[in-house]
Amino acid sequence: MKNPVTDICDLNRELPPDAPDAPPWLVDALQVPREEGWVNSDGCDVHYFRWGDPANPPLLLMHGFLAHARCMAFIAPFLAEQYHVVAYDLSGMGDSGVRASYPDAVRAQEAVDVARETGLFDHAIKPIVIAHSYGGHVGLAAMNDFHELFGGLVVCDLMVLRPERLKAHFAGGRPMRSDTSRPNRIYPSYEEAKSRFVLSPNQPCGEPYLFHYMAYHSLKQVEGGWTWKFDTSVFDSDFSLRDRILNQVDIVVAAPGRKAYVYGQHSALFDDDSADYVRERGGDTIPFISIPGARHHLMLDEPIAFVSVLRSLVAQWHAADKAA
Repeated sequence: MKNPVTDICDLNRELPPDAPDAPPWLVDALQVPREEGWVNSDGCDVHYFRWGDPANPPLLLMHGFLAHARCMAFIAPFLAEQYHVVAYDLSGMGDSGVRASYPDAVRAQEAVDVARETGLFDHAIKPIVIAHSYGGHVGLAAMNDFHELFGGLVVCDLMVLRPERLKAHFAGGRPMRSDTSRPNRIYPSYEEAKSRFVLSPNQPCGEPYLFHYMAYHSLKQVEGGWTWKFDTSVFDSDFSLRDRILNQVDIVVAAPGRKAYVYGQHSALFDDDSADYVRERGGDTIPFISIPGARHHLMLDEPIAFVSVLRSLVAQWHAADKAA
């Protein structure tokens, strides 16, 4: 582990310089002390943040595709009041290093390496994984390979749609990336680069300030201007993203260990009908919790409601374990 540093983050560096004043709740959350560092996972430096007392039960947070750990950086402080919380940048994204390829086995091992090196396995209670979107797929891979190490998985709005709805969703669509060897474009100014930032799937942002925050931390300054933090290598995989999504319902149902599903009631990728579909395919014991008013990006639409649901789920699981 590279020399981790624990401190209250510098708001002048953390908050977007061109955005309106941050809401007080966000400023308070970002000023909760956190540790920042890097863990080596099979030769790749994986960037993480850590909050809370290691004596408390552990949680491991994962972000979505092309995103970064800071999409959890304003969620984690609320969880850290009662838990030991780690959020990390998946390799190839955020401030983590780059790999030659990203098969599921590597993603799963990376989650274990981060959890081990940050002390999450040192507690008598096993860490619970909370994973958004593509992070949910990584969480499922970790449960498939290492479910005995984890206390459960909360999947947050990972895409599952009936086949006919998937067909309509992809109709006329183009591959996400056709040439993974082509580097990300460099924009001459931060303002121009930021103007190209969009959520995927594109949606309004329930907390507009958080849109600015996510855009700011999705970019980095390089020679000649500004570009995206994610590396184009992440578009390479053992099989296509579309094939993965077609099989997602069976992956969710078959994964071992305790699972729960949290989703935005107005999400384009998982909704009430999706929950019914998972139940019909054998996932009838999985609890499904929808957040009213939220779309796919739960933490950007309804951050406080999202935190409240996560707190309740984790507390119920811990209470059930004590009663067993």
